[in-house]
Amino acid sequence: MRILRKRFQGKAESQKEDPFRSIVFTLLSARTRDSQTEIAYQKVIAKYPSAQALSQATPETLEPLLATIGLYRAKARHLVALAEMLIHDFDGVVPASIEKMALLPGVGRKTANCVMVYGFGKPAVCVDTHVHRIVNRLGWVRTQTPEKTEIALRNILPKRWWLTVNHTLIQFGRAICVPGRPKCWECPLRDLCAFTYKTVK
Repeated sequence: MRILRKRFQGKAESQKEDPFRSIVFTLLSARTRDSQTEIAYQKVIAKYPSAQALSQATPETLEPLLATIGLYRAKARHLVALAEMLIHDFDGVVPASIEKMALLPGVGRKTANCVMVYGFGKPAVCVDTHVHRIVNRLGWVRTQTPEKTEIALRNILPKRWWLTVNHTLIQFGRAICVPGRPKCWECPLRDLCAFTYKTVK
């Protein structure tokens, strides 16, 4: 992590976002490219900037705003139900607890961990499919699912890295440790990596 952080700066705690906006963005991002997620997110937030406003929406009014992203009908249902639950059960505020957040519609541990990091600036291990792929390729863990990767990383990764590991590894995965044929010849972890089929330029 020290080596990667020199080249791929993760977000700092001071860069934390509004928890409500963070949970909306993360929920929308599932199986969707960041560029498309951003477009849909901006449309939703422009029309429904708070949990109170979103709770007055219906899936039918949300669907046209989300039509360009994956699973948009399910995401529209989840967003409305999530906002309603926030209003009724949490006074309109996203709870700062992974266990309580995971009770919200459409929210699993991955989303809850990401909101803890990016929305609250609190240490959590946010593992998406990219982080799961990278840490298995590097040999940090040997796991089959992102959920199991989260547990494994919690056990081996010092807590001081929890806030930045997700953003740092995503940047690393976009630039060098890409799916398919990684750019091993550019990798600062080449000599520390367990990947068998290292590539050359």
